Amino acid sequence: MRFAIFGDIHANLHALDAVLADAREQACTHYVCLGDVVGYNAFPKQCIDLVRNLECPVVKGNHDEQASMLGDQEGFNPLAEEAMTWTREQLTNEDKEWLRSLRLQRQVRDFTIVHATLDTPHKWGYVFNQLDAAASFSYQHTSVCFIGHTHSPKAYVRDGSVRTIPLDVLVLQKGKRYLINVGSVGQPRDGDWRSAYCIYDTNDGELQLRRIAYDLPAAQAAIIEAGLPRKLAERLAVGR
Repeated sequence: MRFAIFGDIHANLHALDAVLADAREQACTHYVCLGDVVGYNAFPKQCIDLVRNLECPVVKGNHDEQASMLGDQEGFNPLAEEAMTWTREQLTNEDKEWLRSLRLQRQVRDFTIVHATLDTPHKWGYVFNQLDAAASFSYQHTSVCFIGHTHSPKAYVRDGSVRTIPLDVLVLQKGKRYLINVGSVGQPRDGDWRSAYCIYDTNDGELQLRRIAYDLPAAQAAIIEAGLPRKLAERLAVGR
């Protein structure tokens, strides 16, 4: 099986279309979504519809949770809060119920998926470094776990100690555990504006990070046309 594993779409339909097109070209047979389907960008409902139509495993992200809350959002910066207020207005009750129904973590075949961390998935903590990764490894019961949330692709391995390792192409080794951040489809923050996602080939145990260009000007124009903050359009171009 060849899994296309992606997350942090953040309502960027142009980016999601490009990633899914590349996954098909790469002969992926299955799809997995790590959450944050909505937020920031201009196509929240369209992205929900597209992900739902894939009928793939999906876990809940913090923006998914905020968009589906019955009360006011909490803990967001002003930019994210403004976008979230707009996002809620675009979603139907059915969309919000689907977001609410998503689980925080789950196992897919022989690997685990979670948006944030395995130790406290409901608190939306970040895995920025080896110390953060070590906390998640303590709760990891499969050889591989895929995460998102930081919008920056990175790989960690535990083989006695916890180390950061290159992710471009990674062949998994028996007896070791891996924590893989697949980056972001819709709002990368590692200085590369292109969408990021991973392909996991379960037949040969190989992971590959993919970076995909998409119609950036069209995505930016849609943000501005929707009346969302211009800064959300500008940051797409710099990958921050």
